[in-house]
Amino acid sequence: MGFPVAQGIRSRPLPLAPIQKRPIMRTVQFREALCEAMSEEMRRDPNVFLMGEEVAEYDGAYKVSKGMLAEFGAKRVIDTPIAELGFSAIGVGAAMNGLRPIVEYMTWNFAILAADQIINHAAKMLQMSGGQFHVPIVFRGGNGSAGQLAATHSQSFEAMYANIPGLKVITPSNPYDAKGLLKAAIRDNDPVLFMESERMYGDKGEIPDGEYLLPIGKADIKREGKDVTIVSFGKMMKVALAAAEELAKEGIDAEVVDLRTIRPLDHATILNSVRKTNRLVVVDENWPVASISSEVAYRVQKDAFDFLDAPVLRINQADTPLPFTPTLIDAALPSVPRVVRAVKEVMYLVK
Repeated sequence: MGFPVAQGIRSRPLPLAPIQKRPIMRTVQFREALCEAMSEEMRRDPNVFLMGEEVAEYDGAYKVSKGMLAEFGAKRVIDTPIAELGFSAIGVGAAMNGLRPIVEYMTWNFAILAADQIINHAAKMLQMSGGQFHVPIVFRGGNGSAGQLAATHSQSFEAMYANIPGLKVITPSNPYDAKGLLKAAIRDNDPVLFMESERMYGDKGEIPDGEYLLPIGKADIKREGKDVTIVSFGKMMKVALAAAEELAKEGIDAEVVDLRTIRPLDHATILNSVRKTNRLVVVDENWPVASISSEVAYRVQKDAFDFLDAPVLRINQADTPLPFTPTLIDAALPSVPRVVRAVKEVMYLVK
């Protein structure tokens, strides 16, 4: 039996939903993504400037600032002496007076000399001034192992600076995240430490045309899975993702979480993943004592203990200064075989 049709009413076609256009993507190197982020923010805000060793005439020690001197001139792209403490202090003072400096270090190993300015001035100024002085400054440069550079040029500093209240610490793993997070860091009113890697500057990845920013303090699930959670950040994400691919060949489905921001740390994303997979392996280039992996393991056992089917395992750099010999470097750093074995241990497939 049919329904009566109202007389005089003509049916109208439903309006079509607007077609969602996918953003146009293009492939860039990690260094190019960083350069684009800084250049876009300098065009947007005349208070943003870049200073550091070889950032101007030489186009950057790793060519991150290539072309920026030609576009913005010597007053906004400034070569400094080899004096990290001195030019970091100038940057902090400039930030206190309304500018937004980007301070580039050739490596975070050299920035040990600037730790007084970063820790005792940039990090604490807002609190010590009773809220009168913000310090909107970005300190950025290469971090961690970078080949045969020996012990004093191969250290990871995320855990050290993440221990300091007042600082934000970011470690991107790919060009897309690097650009979106660096733009957000430059606009942030607090001091941000942006830790890259010399071994990632040539990495390629897709970024969209047009402006985008990524939120500071939000982790990202780079690979969904159901059997085990692997948490990592920075260039160790390459190890974590490669291990997940190897595990997939054996039928083990790993979820890979990229922290992206070390402080503030996105505990919610980590906990939600562990509550789904019931197992956790943390891959961390830092030394094992008082590391980022230590903090992640603590929070998981505190807030998701009842969901764990196995103890949390950590894969860290060996608790020793990084050697010079390639074979010893490989033995000291986290590797795909070490991560694969750790996953099998938490799944009770090996002892």
